[in-house]
Amino acid sequence: MAILPLVIAPDPRLSVCSAEVAVVDDKIRKFLDDMMDTMHAEGGVGLAAVQVGVHKRILVMDLNDRAGRYKNEEERAKGESPENGPFYMVNPQIIKESEEENIYEEGCLSFPDQRALVTRPKNVKVKYLDYNGKEQTLECDGLLATCVQHEIDHLNGVVFIDHVSKLKADVIMRKMKKLKKLTDK
Repeated sequence: MAILPLVIAPDPRLSVCSAEVAVVDDKIRKFLDDMMDTMHAEGGVGLAAVQVGVHKRILVMDLNDRAGRYKNEEERAKGESPENGPFYMVNPQIIKESEEENIYEEGCLSFPDQRALVTRPKNVKVKYLDYNGKEQTLECDGLLATCVQHEIDHLNGVVFIDHVSKLKADVIMRKMKKLKKLTDK
């Protein structure tokens, strides 16, 4: 498996809408594996293909404790379950969303060290092709619902700061531009 380089804001590739995948074959499965390895290596819970520079409608998620988020074994036992992943999604599409909303402080691997409160539907139902190309549906709530919506947004050229006030988004983008100047030297 390979760790892929991340696309970091303010890269314009993050604003490009991704194309559907025609067939889930061995090449796509290898890419899914590489994405999952990259996401785990970076300590994330979700990753969209656009975040590694590929404009295909592919995302991976794993809300289990690969990044050491839990403080102790008891928290880890409560948080780790098959319902938390790993998930491999090709051509994901939200087919139902609740009217009830949830506010969650989101971060993003493409926006290192930046976080903002984002309001999204509390529950969603997603249709997608799995690792083997079989159509699946998944009912999501809580952090899983937030994560899948965040990653599908990426596939549509939308980033989490597009859901916050202009002032907050401008502050985050100034920080990202400053980071880019420092890393480009």
